[in-house]
Amino acid sequence: MSNSFKIGNRWIGRDYPPFIIAELSGNHNQSLERALAIVEAAAQAGAHGLKLQTYTADTMTLDLAEGEFFIDDPNTLWKGCSLYELYQQAYTPWEWHELIFARAGELGLIPFSTPFDETAVDFLETLDAPCYKIASFENTDIPLIRKVAATGKPMIISTGMATVAELDETVRAAREAGCQDLILLKCTSTYPAPPESSNVRTIPHLRELFGCEVGLSDHTMGVGAAVAAVTLGARVIEKHFTLRRADGGVDSAFSLEPEEMAALVTETERGWQALGEVRYGPTETEMASTGFRRSLYIAADLQPGDVLTPANLRRIRPGHGLPPKYYDTLLGKKVTKVVSKGTPVDWSFIG
Repeated sequence: MSNSFKIGNRWIGRDYPPFIIAELSGNHNQSLERALAIVEAAAQAGAHGLKLQTYTADTMTLDLAEGEFFIDDPNTLWKGCSLYELYQQAYTPWEWHELIFARAGELGLIPFSTPFDETAVDFLETLDAPCYKIASFENTDIPLIRKVAATGKPMIISTGMATVAELDETVRAAREAGCQDLILLKCTSTYPAPPESSNVRTIPHLRELFGCEVGLSDHTMGVGAAVAAVTLGARVIEKHFTLRRADGGVDSAFSLEPEEMAALVTETERGWQALGEVRYGPTETEMASTGFRRSLYIAADLQPGDVLTPANLRRIRPGHGLPPKYYDTLLGKKVTKVVSKGTPVDWSFIG
């Protein structure tokens, strides 16, 4: 089954190379100048899409700094601040969106965003966003799913933490509300994520189970998990992106730098190209190499009646003589004419 469709001017599907998304997230560190520099760096690195996040602290949570609204988990990057403070620090001002979208478009990137509530969807519609991303933490927010699906635009949904039953509910809601073009991204919602928790073998199962395109929202370090995902069928790869991790920021610790993003673009496309098809025998590019296989050659000057022995019959390169499988058959046979050293063996002078 083919699920190919376009996001902007880019085809998504099994027959097309991976769509690589650079996630800006909060790596702008509240500087529009830095945000635009990240856009330019993403374009120079060869990314295809640029993704923002559209929310405010008030659309995400309550302004409380106690109980479950305060982050005290020592294993997170954000220990010691409230959820409200985190989102105040990380959000991308809505007045920046149009400037960022415009700059991305000028540079050949496809700009879009993750809306976190209905007001964000309405706002992004005014910018003519070409598609929408649903974050893992919102993949069970069915009212939001329906709102986004009703735009009729392609949806990319991260599957972090979701059970099969939850994903089934989400996918049904999206399709019933009008989404025809759907991509599910395998995702592990830890930051950074260890490679061993990525479970990219889930990717072909996602495609088969839900009959849609699939990909990876990757929070691991480096590009290895993404390349592995592409070989298993991922056609969309999303990675957080920054200028330099040393610059700091809410997402910097698990974000790619420009050189790494360039490697991601190159290596995932190579992985996709390498998939090819099930095939045996020499490829077109290998045909010239067949001439350098081992074959049977005469290794000494011979006169008519001389017997072939291990001393004068060799299995060597190049490959212009009889195949090596005839070696034992020919030992003890006589030659019927003068044969010079270096002659490829054929049946014409074997008695």
